[in-house]
Amino acid sequence: MNVRPLQDRLLIRRVEEEQKTRGGLFIPDSAKERPLVGHVIAVGAGKRLEDGSIQALDVKEGDQILFGKYAGTEIHLDGVEHIILSEDEVLGVVS
Repeated sequence: MNVRPLQDRLLIRRVEEEQKTRGGLFIPDSAKERPLVGHVIAVGAGKRLEDGSIQALDVKEGDQILFGKYAGTEIHLDGVEHIILSEDEVLGVVS
């Protein structure tokens, strides 16, 4: 299924977190925190300004970003969890 975000929204896939600690102990699902890092899968056309022009987004496809714990809306595409969020909810780009 193909999804194209609208306006200033981004389609994000979370980065998978390690399954065990450095010491070799496995972390159960109930004790894991959700990662706040993700890969940008698709971006919208940009934010529409008051004068009608469109401002391009700073984030592009393929970037790795940081976002807030409760940011965006979770959706499932082809059995994989994704997040749609606004560019305003992005905290930074990981380089």
